[in-house]
Amino acid sequence: MRALLAALGLLGMAAAAQERSTEKIVLEAVPVDINYKNNTAVLRDVVITQGATRIEAREAHVKGGLDFENGEWTISGNVRIKAENGNLKSDKAVVSFTDNLISRAVITGAPAEFEQQREDGTTARGRAGTIAYEPGTGVVSFRENAFLTDGCNELKGQQLRYNIKQQRVEGQARATPGTGDRITITIQPGGGGSGDPCAKAGAPKKP
Repeated sequence: MRALLAALGLLGMAAAAQERSTEKIVLEAVPVDINYKNNTAVLRDVVITQGATRIEAREAHVKGGLDFENGEWTISGNVRIKAENGNLKSDKAVVSFTDNLISRAVITGAPAEFEQQREDGTTARGRAGTIAYEPGTGVVSFRENAFLTDGCNELKGQQLRYNIKQQRVEGQARATPGTGDRITITIQPGGGGSGDPCAKAGAPKKP
């Protein structure tokens, strides 16, 4: 049964990858300098979209050319990334493109921030010195004073992982956790008021 579930999971990932591979990339920007000899460019007022992913920044320094086949974009100034009903914002980000796909975005700030409107009506928010987002898997990795909350429960640690597609916290990246991988979880008691984010459906109201 586990083997079957694993196989189905791989098939699902393959289908998702195939679907993403057909999504076109659209770039809107003001060119400042395009160097065809060095395959580099400097752009301003940048907007990049691919499917549900949208990236905005005031400036971009491009290595690897503008064809998106394989390249690295260092963007800065009011960086905004939107995907899967989530938003990331920071001062700076490095966006990688692989085989004409946005494969990874690593944002840094003081701190870098994340927010997602969840299907249950709550809002997940997070912050860290560095946040890495992988559109293919939907995983958001928080590092350096990481913080994540669903509006009620809070998690703190040096690194946290959150899947924005499945809207859940995942295990740490390293297989052998050490002292530095420990996290602190603060769970608020469920409230009774309908406006209380910790209230559970059907819970009796406080008198």
